[in-house]
Amino acid sequence: EPTHWAVDESVIRITTHTSSADCRKVRVVVVRIFFLQPHNVLNLCAVPEPKSTHTGMENSGACQGLTRPIRCIVKLGGAAITCKNELEKINEENLGTVSSQLRQAMSSGPDSQKILGMDWSKRPGESELCCDVGGFYDQISCDSSNFVVVHGAGSFGHFQASKSGVHKGGLDKSLVKAGFVATRISVTNLNLEIVRALAAAGIPSVGMSPFSCGWLTSERNLESADLSMVVKAIESGFVPVLHGDAVLDSQLGCTILSGDVIIKHLAAYLKPEYVIFLTDVFGVYDRPPSEPEAVLLREIAVTEEGSWSVVKPNYGSTNKPVEITVAAHDTTGGMVTKIAEAAMIAKLGIDVYIVKAATSHSQRALSGEMRRGSIPDDWLGTVIKFAGKPAQH
Repeated sequence: EPTHWAVDESVIRITTHTSSADCRKVRVVVVRIFFLQPHNVLNLCAVPEPKSTHTGMENSGACQGLTRPIRCIVKLGGAAITCKNELEKINEENLGTVSSQLRQAMSSGPDSQKILGMDWSKRPGESELCCDVGGFYDQISCDSSNFVVVHGAGSFGHFQASKSGVHKGGLDKSLVKAGFVATRISVTNLNLEIVRALAAAGIPSVGMSPFSCGWLTSERNLESADLSMVVKAIESGFVPVLHGDAVLDSQLGCTILSGDVIIKHLAAYLKPEYVIFLTDVFGVYDRPPSEPEAVLLREIAVTEEGSWSVVKPNYGSTNKPVEITVAAHDTTGGMVTKIAEAAMIAKLGIDVYIVKAATSHSQRALSGEMRRGSIPDDWLGTVIKFAGKPAQH
């Protein structure tokens, strides 16, 4: 029996209590309601209850609030869009190229169509705003609602988080609280710059911070994630741009939620056709790519149990971990987390492509070319696919 009801514009919260001799449990069920035009259809997208072991959230399929399928979720790796060894410095050339490639991949109009920027704010050194309002009347909009963007922090946020120990929790400590504030200032500044770059390329992008949207963790595992605004933004024709963020944790007080964890959760709920990780290397290697004998793993198959094997080149089944390194200031796990989350996405039946950003290979992946048949020999990157259940012996 519900003991409490709380209703606002789009959310009904029902709290129920069950009692026994040795425990008392409280469960909150959240049901989001989406009114879809023009047919005035009522759909319910229920957010599942977190697992009692706090290992993460259950997946219940694509969110029913969406009327159109998501074509692609793109992860902009922090190392690809920032100068990771230089504090809070953006790789302007890479970011500009990636933005143009995304615009081209999203566009449904002719390639010759004039790009009209949507960043109408004043830039340092400029005396006036640049705004071509008249050009929008005849503009053919790109099919932007089919894409979602998530980006890492790179040289933004990691320094502040590692110096203060935000990822370890402990908001009762003044240093951690100050670091939490400093980390969020840094990562939201980067988010703004990425949104501006995308907007300048003609992409109707809107920044969305997990902290502000109500994403919470428990012992660093995702506990709850409010996707209602993400869905509303997509349905309204915008491209949501989420990012790794400092968030509140029910057990630790606070921690860092990486962009790779975010993209896995979005993939589970939005069910995109494919997911792309844009990085600063060509893909996954069998050892650090800086080593002379490093080999690019072209295709990896993931089983339902989570084991994986290298399909190309023909290494056969292997259980050895990929040898990788993590920067000392990286509080999100770096490539370790990226590979693990990519494998989890592949287990959902969604192909994952890991490719170097701002290259012809990333452009081909973004366009969907890799999904039209076998992987071309001249394409450099790593494909992670679901191989189904392992064979019984």
